[in-house]
Amino acid sequence: MNRFFETIVKLILSPYLATQALKVRKLAKVLPEPPGHRSGVTGTGPDLSLMIVGDSSASGVGAPHQTMALSGQMVNFLGASYRVKWRVMARSGATSCTVRPILRSQDPQRADVVLVVLGVNDVTSQMPLHRILACRAELYTLLFESWQAKRIIATGVPPIDRFPLLPNPLRWVLGLQARRFDKALAEQAKAMGVEYMPFDVPLTPEMMAEDGFHPGPNAYYLIGQKVATQILHR
Repeated sequence: MNRFFETIVKLILSPYLATQALKVRKLAKVLPEPPGHRSGVTGTGPDLSLMIVGDSSASGVGAPHQTMALSGQMVNFLGASYRVKWRVMARSGATSCTVRPILRSQDPQRADVVLVVLGVNDVTSQMPLHRILACRAELYTLLFESWQAKRIIATGVPPIDRFPLLPNPLRWVLGLQARRFDKALAEQAKAMGVEYMPFDVPLTPEMMAEDGFHPGPNAYYLIGQKVATQILHR
């Protein structure tokens, strides 16, 4: 379905979509970022510096502790082969355009691998795609130049139409937009030398957190394994 169809649907359903969105925001359970270290050194082997940048999923929301969140899962897998110096620079609610101040608040350090986890808030905030692409380009450039990132891996936009929290037709409309954004972000990443990883983890109930919006520990395990495998294979 093309952008024109998506726009027409949003115009027709806009009053109903706005009502649903307000209701979701009012009733949704707000989960905190989990406790635990957000930086450290783990494992044995050659040195590998890892940075995780992004939103609430990068922060591990939905997991009870950082050891069961994305950072903990990745470090656990990578630590068997590398001495991993890792850090998480993420914040709940971050978008492609608001994550850069988090980076600029810290002194740049060389990173072998940077994992970028963004996209859901870009969709839910209804940010225009051209603005997202501009912000992503600036983010990737900042990571390559200031942080001297050797590799950047960006996760794809999750299928928002599978989030249990969201009712239809809001879920369906956001899903259409998420797929369009995902395609454009994948094309941009390829052009800029960024590795783009489609989000292919099944969002079944046992994979989701209790809020029906964030990944749970099982999903973080699979995502962490998938990213770690890609890092190890190169």
